[in-house]
Amino acid sequence: MFDEKTITVDMFGNVFYRNFKYKMVTHARVFSLKPKISFNEHIGIFISSAFHFLSKNFGYENMCSWSKIKDDIIKLPTKNGDIDFDFISNFIAELEAQRVAELEAYLLSCGLHDYELNQEEKKALQDFDTLKWKEFDVINIFNVKNTRNILSSQITSNNGNTPYLCASGENNSVSSYITYDENYIDKGNCIFIGGKTFVVSYQKDDFYSNDSHNLALYLKNEKTVTRNNQLYMTACIIKGLRHKYSWGDSVSNKKIQSDTFFLPVKDCNDTIDYEYMEILISAIQKSIIKDVVLYADKKIKATKEVIFKK
Repeated sequence: MFDEKTITVDMFGNVFYRNFKYKMVTHARVFSLKPKISFNEHIGIFISSAFHFLSKNFGYENMCSWSKIKDDIIKLPTKNGDIDFDFISNFIAELEAQRVAELEAYLLSCGLHDYELNQEEKKALQDFDTLKWKEFDVINIFNVKNTRNILSSQITSNNGNTPYLCASGENNSVSSYITYDENYIDKGNCIFIGGKTFVVSYQKDDFYSNDSHNLALYLKNEKTVTRNNQLYMTACIIKGLRHKYSWGDSVSNKKIQSDTFFLPVKDCNDTIDYEYMEILISAIQKSIIKDVVLYADKKIKATKEVIFKK
């Protein structure tokens, strides 16, 4: 068991401060740095960041180890020849307060600060296991289009504000934000499918795409085009079609024309229950965001107490 208030370094040179006791598997090529000085979490985070250069020096072909870095030097702020721990603590505290304030503003602007479930949302969660489902043709629900195509070699990464999508499952398929010829923009507010990987995501904004094999699905019923409904349908498409497609047998506009998937329907008339989908996603969102809101509130309270003491 390793002590808290220590720093770990992995084989790729990734460095993290640990404020809890932990164990490490022997084959993971991770080692622990136990400080010779006493420090708090802010100091631990700052010192860990001072090792950022290690991740540029190590990888699979040259793995990081204690013997390779034990003579390395890091730079830290000093005062009168000694490490300026007061500056370090205050600097990290200010950064943390700034980020938490930004998080608080984002939650408020998006209407996410309220995490208490209303009666409709509680009922939607309770009713999920007894839902009535019905099979639908994809093309009866969506207009399916191939996206336009911009090769990664043709763009400059992060030179603009429009999402550049790829078939990755990370970061909601957003590879970068770019500026490019607007004739290549695809309309957002749709469900995006990575053609070769079958990564499915909801895209709120207009976007550029890296491959014309990618698909954009637009709801035919314009009255039902909401973020929550499309998030729900995204999950249904993944559940219903993911097993069919792989890298060697990828989805295409032609193939999806004959695909079906299931959606919840109303008991009375077997029509798609868009209202239920809307409410359930709202309930799930609140349940997930609750811990984030509580964390932000806790940090804001702690910051105010520190400021008040000063």
